[in-house]
Amino acid sequence: MDINSIIKTWFLQVRGPFLILSVVLVLLGMALAYQSGVIHWMHGTLLMIGVLMTHISVNLFNEYSDFKTKIDTFTHRTPFSGGSGLLQAGNTSPKAVLMTAYIMFFLSAVIGFYFIWVSGWMIAIFMIIGGLSIRFYTSHLAKWLLGEFFAGLALGTFVVLGVYYALTGYLTLNAVLISIPPGILTFLLLFLNEFPDAEADQKGGRHHLVIHFGKKKASRIYIGAMLLVYVIILAAPFICAIPFLVWIALLTSPLAVKSISIVVKHVDDTPQLIPALGMNVGVVILTDLLLAAGYFLSA
Repeated sequence: MDINSIIKTWFLQVRGPFLILSVVLVLLGMALAYQSGVIHWMHGTLLMIGVLMTHISVNLFNEYSDFKTKIDTFTHRTPFSGGSGLLQAGNTSPKAVLMTAYIMFFLSAVIGFYFIWVSGWMIAIFMIIGGLSIRFYTSHLAKWLLGEFFAGLALGTFVVLGVYYALTGYLTLNAVLISIPPGILTFLLLFLNEFPDAEADQKGGRHHLVIHFGKKKASRIYIGAMLLVYVIILAAPFICAIPFLVWIALLTSPLAVKSISIVVKHVDDTPQLIPALGMNVGVVILTDLLLAAGYFLSA
């Protein structure tokens, strides 16, 4: 296998296209700090690398676990769910995937310890909760109805707050409030992707919200959580000193409405549900990105 094939294979193995989520979350944290009058491009770059490595480790631990439990053998793979399929095809080895996951996890922890040293002890709280979420998501949390919530924290709210705190050395009510929609959005990203995988996940021993409530009731959770995202964004400038420019993130609401309409109509039909999965990804990424843009523009 030539070097280009190896790079392409591992880009797919780490679920490269989905890493854009980490990029926009770090950008939002940096935008909050920038609007507060603090900018440190070297530290921002280091945080971007650390969060990306953390996200890679999450994806690889998940791929390894799904291979071992044979979840990905039963799943109906879509462009947005069901894993990469590379381990099942023999394109990568379980040992290499697990080793790379631990290496990424360790290197991201090293960066985290650096920011504990330069920014303060609160980084340790984000690291501990985030680290436990990463390591035990597939083996424990996804079996206890907690997977989606901790994913929203670790790869949503805590990324934004962690980056902001690492750059400024403090937290504000503004930062806490505006970090809630990204957490809910990450929750929704994982949550909707569980719909096509529900039967396979159940065979593999998982017990997440879609399995627990069933797809019909779970679709109502999706609607309510999506609505909450926009309510918070709309209300935020009236609650504390959050710039009204964050309202540009409301531009994604028509896409969210379209996604919701497809979910309601085709909740049990995976092929018909696939466009909603894509729209959901678009809503998550673009809303986070537009929130960041609103802060940068208001600085």
